[in-house]
Amino acid sequence: MTTRSMPRRRRAAAGLAVAGALVLSGCADNAATASKATPAANGGGSDSALKEPDVNGDGKVVVGVLSPGDINDRGYYQSFVDSAEAFAKEKGWTIIKRGSVPPSDALTAARAMCQQNVDLVALGASELKTAIPASEEPVCGKTVWYLPSSSDTDVHPRVLLSADDPNQSLLAAGYAAGLKMKAAGYTKAGFITGNKADFSVNAAKAFLAGIREVIPKATMTSTYTGDFNDSAKAKEATQAQISQGIKVIYPYLGGATDAAAQMANEGGALTLTPGTDRCDSTSPKYDISVIFSPGDYFRSALEEFAKDNLKMGTTRVWKLGVDPYPTVKICRPEGDEAQRLDRFMKKIGTDKIDPAAEVERLG
Repeated sequence: MTTRSMPRRRRAAAGLAVAGALVLSGCADNAATASKATPAANGGGSDSALKEPDVNGDGKVVVGVLSPGDINDRGYYQSFVDSAEAFAKEKGWTIIKRGSVPPSDALTAARAMCQQNVDLVALGASELKTAIPASEEPVCGKTVWYLPSSSDTDVHPRVLLSADDPNQSLLAAGYAAGLKMKAAGYTKAGFITGNKADFSVNAAKAFLAGIREVIPKATMTSTYTGDFNDSAKAKEATQAQISQGIKVIYPYLGGATDAAAQMANEGGALTLTPGTDRCDSTSPKYDISVIFSPGDYFRSALEEFAKDNLKMGTTRVWKLGVDPYPTVKICRPEGDEAQRLDRFMKKIGTDKIDPAAEVERLG
């Protein structure tokens, strides 16, 4: 994960009934491949030039996914692709996917995707917003676009932006961690992430603020490894925090998440997920799922795309305590922990709690 993008998130699709016999591109690496699609009907929207989902009118529906991260990371980036593939199987669509796209190559990669006659170009995170100019070029003239938004992403006529507020989910994550810490008598938490950037620093602040909603004098150690996917660095950072007596560690990482979580398990520390619901995971085990993965948002967008109702040139804003996502779940709640967390999130949803103000006050 790399911005929020990584966070700006952010959700793994669950319980999808699979209909149709389309074989999707099931590559085990990050290369772009695709299989043939079955025909799909044109959408019935008001735009006579671009009707969803068969935007280019060639009798099939093809969704192209570009991700800046590892699309086999079992977490944030993979959730985006998994949601697309699951929904495509239901509809008889084709998915073309490519991961580990550097932002410097995003524009070229998007043009190449459009040349494969895709109907929808889905950018997996806002780092790839450098590809957006292609949406207005002739090569992409019969496509619509989807992008998880960052605060500095402008609205474009061919692009639907999907946005949430990281302060909301990170504050709630900290609150959930604070509940578990208070029950166990802990006062020290740890936060491990990759690059030291505005989004990761702000995420750490929001997480600490949430903990301090429950334990006002709590402290937190933040470690920036410089790489969201380097498992060796993540394990080293986790071990260092465990050695300091830290018993709650948040691996706010990408491909290195499981390595850090496994070491946290071995060291007896509670841990949280950075985006997906992993409460059922046993190796590693997670104690709190902080759910803001892009796959959950993308699934909802694809449902609207199938209905010819994906509104280009707009921003869809998701709110904790109101929408299904983002949300936070304590995997094995004790006592009234789940109820207290739910009340806290609903207060955010009804604006009784201002996350930005709380982060400023407590983070």
